Amino acid sequence: MKKRYVFPALAVVVLAILTLALRTRAPIRIGVLHSLTGTMAISEKSVVDAVTLAVEQINHSGGLLGRQIEMVVADGHSDNDTFAREAERLIAQEHVVAVFGCWTSGSRKTVRPVFEKHDHLLFYPVQYEGLEASPNIVYLGAAPNQQIIPAVRWAIRTKGRRFFLVGSDYVFPRAANAIIRDHVGPWRAQIVGEEYVRLGEHDMSGVIKAIVAAKPDVILNTLNGDSNVAFFEALRAAGITSAAVPTISFSIAENELQSLPRDKMAGDYAAWNYFQSIDTAVNQQFVDAFKARYGSARSTSDPLEAAYVGVHLWAAAVNAAGTPDVRKVRQVIADRSQQGPGGMVYVDPENRHTWKTVRIGQIRPDGQFDIVWSSEYPIRPVPYPPQRTVQAWDAMLQQLYTSWGNRWVRP
Repeated sequence: MKKRYVFPALAVVVLAILTLALRTRAPIRIGVLHSLTGTMAISEKSVVDAVTLAVEQINHSGGLLGRQIEMVVADGHSDNDTFAREAERLIAQEHVVAVFGCWTSGSRKTVRPVFEKHDHLLFYPVQYEGLEASPNIVYLGAAPNQQIIPAVRWAIRTKGRRFFLVGSDYVFPRAANAIIRDHVGPWRAQIVGEEYVRLGEHDMSGVIKAIVAAKPDVILNTLNGDSNVAFFEALRAAGITSAAVPTISFSIAENELQSLPRDKMAGDYAAWNYFQSIDTAVNQQFVDAFKARYGSARSTSDPLEAAYVGVHLWAAAVNAAGTPDVRKVRQVIADRSQQGPGGMVYVDPENRHTWKTVRIGQIRPDGQFDIVWSSEYPIRPVPYPPQRTVQAWDAMLQQLYTSWGNRWVRP
């Protein structure tokens, strides 16, 4: 009688082995879309490393739904049109189930129609100007009320009321500075100068001349990429020190400081949600893992931490949905939370932005930050500042777009 059950039992074992083998041969494919070359590579290459670390950790622990995760990495070449083409390729040809990518708002805005056309999913890891909410994007970085606005308010309380605005000439700095202008008046502060240079520009002579003439109390910096190297070199050459006129930057973190003149930037500030110097056990584990993977000289940073948390948020949503299917994951990703190195992160179900703790750090000579102020708890994201209506903000962005020849960066 017992022999009757040998073949059915054997069949079950064989089927289980074949199923496991099939899952092993069919990984879950995700896209990673960042600039590995060009002016933005100084910032974006390390974000790919953070995504890689998170993927390796998940794969090492058994993967997702019994399957491994496979990364398909694409280079945006610091060019918005290239980002759009690569986003289309990742979705339509590589058949990825999610994309982790973009840094500049120009690249994000250029790829947004691609994700909405395919009803796909982008995880965006960088602070930005707000004024946007798409059901196809999870905004992992800060909205204006989680970075820009608190930093200006802190500067008015502690540093002075005369601000000079300097930025790269594309949508993020232009919109961010419009938000700043809306706030400084009611707070009895003023903008004494405003200058823009193209992405990748190294000639800062005009900007420095304007700063010297304006005599500001604080410089608010929205330059992106390697233009920051030339800017801080020129500031110090003109005798403008961090003690006399501090700069608060919104796109410079520990990673960028590895390539910048740190000795000349010590004493200046940056506003983020995460710094490597956060003293918690969860953060120390993250820092140790990152350095063990990439070398003790490497640093973590806010966009790296956001990208890392984003992968784990997506993985949790895949497990909850029971499938990596894009539409089902999109349905469950909102209203999810994840304990990250910077604290608890929660995806707001109304706008798919994340609740974040706000922090301001002062640059040390070693390229790290001393945290000088913190909100101490996660702040609800408000992507559209209430000083203007949504329609008015959209009209302002559309005017920029059309005046630049239907592009998100000045030609």
